Amino acid sequence: MSLHDARIVFTPSGRRGTFPRGTRLLDAARSIGVDIDSVCGGRGLCGRCRVVCMDGNFAKHAIVSRPAHLSVVNEIENRYSERRRELEKNHRLSCQAVIRGDLVIDVPPESQMHRQIVRKDAEHRDIKLDPATRLYHVEVQPADLLEATGDLKRLCDALAWEWHLADLACDPVILPRLQHALREGDWRVTVAVHRQSTIVAVWPGFIPATHGIAIDIGSTTIAAHLVNLTAGNVVATDGIMNPQIRFGEDLMSRVSYVMMHEDGADELTQAVRRGVNDLIGEVCGLGGIDPADIVELTVVGNPIMHHLFLGLDPRELGGAPFALAVDTALDLKARDIGIAIDPGANVYVLPCIAGHVGADAAGMVLAEEPHLLDDVSLVVDVGTNAEIVLGNRDRLLACSSPTGPAFEGAQISCGQRATRGAIERVRIDPETLEPRFSVIGSELWSDDPGFEAAIEAFGVTGICGSGIIEVIAEMYLAGIVDENGVINGTLTSGSERIFAEGRTFSYVLHDGAQRIVVTQNDVRQVQLAKAALYAGVRLLQERAGIDRIDRIRLAGAFGSHIDPKYAMILGLIPDCDLDSVDSAGNAAGMGAMIALLNVPARAEIEATVRRIEKVETALEPKFQEHFVNAMAIPNKRDSFPRLFSVVDKPAARPESTGTDRRRRRRAS
Repeated sequence: MSLHDARIVFTPSGRRGTFPRGTRLLDAARSIGVDIDSVCGGRGLCGRCRVVCMDGNFAKHAIVSRPAHLSVVNEIENRYSERRRELEKNHRLSCQAVIRGDLVIDVPPESQMHRQIVRKDAEHRDIKLDPATRLYHVEVQPADLLEATGDLKRLCDALAWEWHLADLACDPVILPRLQHALREGDWRVTVAVHRQSTIVAVWPGFIPATHGIAIDIGSTTIAAHLVNLTAGNVVATDGIMNPQIRFGEDLMSRVSYVMMHEDGADELTQAVRRGVNDLIGEVCGLGGIDPADIVELTVVGNPIMHHLFLGLDPRELGGAPFALAVDTALDLKARDIGIAIDPGANVYVLPCIAGHVGADAAGMVLAEEPHLLDDVSLVVDVGTNAEIVLGNRDRLLACSSPTGPAFEGAQISCGQRATRGAIERVRIDPETLEPRFSVIGSELWSDDPGFEAAIEAFGVTGICGSGIIEVIAEMYLAGIVDENGVINGTLTSGSERIFAEGRTFSYVLHDGAQRIVVTQNDVRQVQLAKAALYAGVRLLQERAGIDRIDRIRLAGAFGSHIDPKYAMILGLIPDCDLDSVDSAGNAAGMGAMIALLNVPARAEIEATVRRIEKVETALEPKFQEHFVNAMAIPNKRDSFPRLFSVVDKPAARPESTGTDRRRRRRAS
């Protein structure tokens, strides 16, 4: 690297490169495939190439990023701010900004040409409708000179007379609009009452329905389900990338950011609350609902997301004993935590289970109900931090495992998030070693007629989590990768797909405009991630004395799109009848929705969480032993008889010879 070069990291994609100082930021981004939009030809007119220059010391990237490491704001940017949209602090038009030094640049969702496809849909499920907030339409006695009773007293009298709601309290926030609502509605109003005890909203006339939102705050994505609290149906579902991702891809990176920056916790709290408010606006827009009419919110999230959303410092969660500031369920006012819905609305936050097993896991338990079943269930939310629950009605155990971001495309050479153009399904011919694959955005496979035309608009851009799982499992079944995860170099003579890179070998999955390669390091990253998850499961099995698992449910945005067969071939999950392994969808979000629609479910999950046994993997000496065994594919010790009764084991291939090993040394 020359003294005249600068290092740039773009988030959230994680793409990075070294560029000569004086390079236009947009040109640098496009040269390494960063997805920045621009429709005006770089003339500073459209503003779609807007980016954020991060300010701080980013130890993870070994970069000190400063706004001064870009050229000064020019006349074109000033004109854009005056005429179109004011550029906020540290926001720049990448078509105008020129690189002067090392940078971390965040590309916000609205500037991305292909926004992430967030797949956290709510499953259909029957839920008994018993919401915390209900509507009551009443006719109030008009004001009278002969009766010196206040409007609020007459409203409460009407509710007691018509609905038998006695001794109601009133949220003070409704008082300024009460008289206007009564008179505009000609003394007929609709009132929202929380838990049959407190008036929280009032509207003139008759309102047929009210709405609430269930929120799942994940480390990568935030999902929202807009629900009609009167009819119980889901009106709209939407999701966004968690804006905190610019501060770190995984949870510990964000805790580190808080530790290293005086105002870090506040920055992260404000970022996630802005994201939640933006998402509420978007999902309400889809449902044709005014956010100001939302009267109830339920929230789940992992412990660090939970704390940051609530404005709590997460640093204690960064090391033993991983103490939570609060683990019980919370009832809060939306206005007190900066959520822009009805000012009288309530927010119910589900309880956390342990320091690394959060309210999202509690939501998962509420949705999947392992505590009500005789069969032994394993429920896993597969993400950057896998949360694992094992057991049945007799006993439940829970833990978390630090899988890292590999399953979401990070730390993988051609990895990316689940966007259009990402490879998501893979098959490899065990004889020819030739692959075929499908990508997000097309229903065709790569060997189908018309595939190239179908993807012409976006191309093959990388490989996402489900594709990473499948390609490595298929490489194992084809004998390209052995049980230790080593790519077999002897196959170079029989296939151009395998080639030497230094001391190791790689496999070419796609050789097009964007070359997609699976490297030895990619295999290792996936092995590390899957071994961590499997070791957590084995710890719970060992603690509970459970040898056989009857049912496995894979939850979360990523877990929902894993093919169970390939997850088991890789050794991500333990041996089980494949027919008994399936997707739980967004189970955490479903749990939040159940809590939104059914008040008794809140008491149920609070009681269930209190009896869950917590296992802290970081403190368990057997974790390392299970981890080492789980590095093998599928496992060094566990034999997976039920899997290999329906899936053929890979054919044995010759190991590398001494001659071949010498050739590899020469190549390195």
